[in-house]
Amino acid sequence: MALNACTLTAALTATANTLACGLDDDELAVLAAMFTQLGDTLALIAVQRGICAEKQHREPKETETAQE
Repeated sequence: MALNACTLTAALTATANTLACGLDDDELAVLAAMFTQLGDTLALIAVQRGICAEKQHREPKETETAQE
């Protein structure tokens, strides 16, 4: 996804305002907590993928060194 920062933040702000207009305070709080959880979970998945990719990148080098 290649949106520039201004376009992305404007789109998110418009989406948040649109959602907020149709929700009461309790619903809005629950939805905000759900999106926070979603963001945290996506960040965790991204970190885990990076760690796994880094380990896979290092393993062949460690194996080659052990064989020498």
